[in-house]
Amino acid sequence: MDSGVISTRYARALYKGAVQSECEAAIYKDMQTLIQAYSDVPALRRTIDNPMLDGAQKEALLTTACGNEAHELTRRFIKLVLQEGREAVIQLMAMSYAAIYRKEKNIIHGKLITATSINQATEEKVRHMVENLTNSNVEFHSEIDSELIGGFILEYDTYRMDASVKSQLRNILKQLK
Repeated sequence: MDSGVISTRYARALYKGAVQSECEAAIYKDMQTLIQAYSDVPALRRTIDNPMLDGAQKEALLTTACGNEAHELTRRFIKLVLQEGREAVIQLMAMSYAAIYRKEKNIIHGKLITATSINQATEEKVRHMVENLTNSNVEFHSEIDSELIGGFILEYDTYRMDASVKSQLRNILKQLK
């Protein structure tokens, strides 16, 4: 069976259980933490896939990767995944759960990349602008990239606005060639 189908089925079941327990936001937070752990620690995948590691060690590792205070439903979910031998696709399950949650709660990602740091009020103003344009809730992240020289890049949903000095200089160079 396809790992995408498996991960989606498990994620849907987890979401359904979370809705029944009224803890879908807590599980979303745990899954986000797990996704970030896989991203931050590439050795996590190899360790979880290692057949020499027993189930209890994998369970402890995955529970820790979900955060210090992983929800009880998350802990039970990890046990189920390990019992069924599906730990190789738990990262995909977490990503599928996050996608299902965002779809159900009408949440999109937004990112503002600037050359220097901006104040909280400006970030909130941009987030509210994106929320008004998309009629969605926005999970907003800001980053600093000094290579932009100045200006900003705003990304949300499938939209990307590049108003950076770096891209403007690149366009001028392209025209001169």
